[in-house]
Amino acid sequence: MWVKALDLLLDKMKRAGLDFSRVRALSGSGQQHGSVFWRKGASETLKQLDPDQDLNQLLQDSFSVSDCPVWMDSSSSQQCHELQAAAGGALRLAEITGSRAYERFTGNQISKLRQTRPDEFQDAERISLVSSFAASLFLGDYAAIDCSDGSGMNLLDIRTRTWSEICLEATAPHLDRLLGAPLLSTSVLGPVSSYFVQRYGFSESCRVVAFTGDNPASLAGMRLQQGDIAVSLGTSDTVFLWLQQPRPALEGHVFCNPVDWQAYMALLCFKNGSLTRERIRNECAGGSWENFSASLRDTPLGNNGHIGLYFDTMEITPPAVGVHRFDRDDNEVSSLSPQVEVRALVEGQFLSRRLHAERLGYSIIPGTRVLATGGASSNKEILQVLSDVFNAPVYTIDLSNSACLGAAYRALHGLVAETGVCFFDVVKKAPEPQLVVTPHPTAQEVYDTMLRRFARLEERVLQETRP
Repeated sequence: MWVKALDLLLDKMKRAGLDFSRVRALSGSGQQHGSVFWRKGASETLKQLDPDQDLNQLLQDSFSVSDCPVWMDSSSSQQCHELQAAAGGALRLAEITGSRAYERFTGNQISKLRQTRPDEFQDAERISLVSSFAASLFLGDYAAIDCSDGSGMNLLDIRTRTWSEICLEATAPHLDRLLGAPLLSTSVLGPVSSYFVQRYGFSESCRVVAFTGDNPASLAGMRLQQGDIAVSLGTSDTVFLWLQQPRPALEGHVFCNPVDWQAYMALLCFKNGSLTRERIRNECAGGSWENFSASLRDTPLGNNGHIGLYFDTMEITPPAVGVHRFDRDDNEVSSLSPQVEVRALVEGQFLSRRLHAERLGYSIIPGTRVLATGGASSNKEILQVLSDVFNAPVYTIDLSNSACLGAAYRALHGLVAETGVCFFDVVKKAPEPQLVVTPHPTAQEVYDTMLRRFARLEERVLQETRP
């Protein structure tokens, strides 16, 4: 399906009149965690592609597994337990690979496939991520896995940027041979395959820059810098972080940074996002966003000490469920007035985002920017609370196709990365995000204290609701 999609895309671009000879470099992004198993002999097929035929025809017998494991597969719990035991526990695994064991992560998917479909596993000569698989097509040879996407496998040591021997041995024998050595995300893999030169008119000098995962590519597309945090306010809220000194934990994910090999990025997912905000809007603001915004304007920073944790469905970060409201003396209460409830929800959500970001090693520094995107980023009052809680200015950005844009930025950077030119010098002419709000002068004093209270209350909720 992926190969056929590439055929269709390139044929459509050719019919539209795109001059492929003008492409100096290309890169790409692929959905994280998915894997492709190349059958023995596929390497030779890749090197001898007939430009008169579609890739789909040429490669139809090149895969030992036809239905590739992808991120939606959560059936590898047993393999996760085995990997964590081999590494010395969930936290130790997170310290090595950036994450505790997750069912969707590639290493656990590989382990399961080896155990349940041994013949197909034995027939594989190479295992690619979706990103390095796509790069392999353009390269005409097996492309290396880049360190940033490789961080989403539970196999890469994120500090040495090499495969962890402990994790490899726990997953499959001789796995290093099947994966190949990982490469820095800014690496140039080589020139584009002659297949694309002859079939589509690419220049022989066009370079293929290492492809990466969709989340790392989004970080590049957003042009996050040191100290920045991006908050996507959607059905689920997602937080992207640029980190210098990561502290991997049992929640969230730390990856090698795709644009600066000495830095890291982190990803945090919060399930209770806009749907919870909409529920409180309906219950406390008559279904009106105008009334919801007025409640935020009319209540003070810190909400006179009232705090709320709103987990309508089982939360990911932290693993808790239920609605928990507290008064200024930390007594749990059954209800709050409508206006206070609105602010308790929004402050509580953003205090949670900040708390869990800081636990992964994030810190607010001079020059920190909060980049907001997603549906709720159009509400200035919600963004004002976000700005106050983080004590940093909030900017809005258009995140549509950010992974695709990030791949293009990374291709451009790849051409000059080896000479020491930094990513941000390459993309400095790109459109800047728009400043929307700045923090209130008293925000830091209010929310630094409130954050400590929130952390204690969240831990209390976890202790009381733990089965």
